[in-house]
Amino acid sequence: MPTPRENILTALHGALQTFPATTLRGDVLPERVPTTGLLILRDGEPGEPEVTLSPLRYHYQHRAEIEAVVQCAARDAAFDTLCASIGAAIAADRTLGGLCDWVEAEAPRAVDLAVEGAASLKAATVTVVLHYTTADPLG
Repeated sequence: MPTPRENILTALHGALQTFPATTLRGDVLPERVPTTGLLILRDGEPGEPEVTLSPLRYHYQHRAEIEAVVQCAARDAAFDTLCASIGAAIAADRTLGGLCDWVEAEAPRAVDLAVEGAASLKAATVTVVLHYTTADPLG
């Protein structure tokens, strides 16, 4: 049976799959970036939880990461559209169907990457903070 953490990450991955961009989870950057863009969800770090007693609960602010990559002629506009789409998907359901208390994204940290013999890449890491509570730190 999947843990609450896995259910939350699966729901976030599902929300990202509504885009025309190719969406992967935990994969390496492929040799070719699709013209529609690429998103790679990284599980990230749950961090140290705050703990409450009676009943025992662990409150996490899990920091997952989404790598957003575009490689096309209009890469600045495509990159902006891709990042805005991530924000719109998160804003559409800030609880991921009730699995989280709150989901919020941080501003992307963009970088241009030169590729020998091809159009350069524009990429960023978008940190997504997942606020949730579990009864077990391994759950």
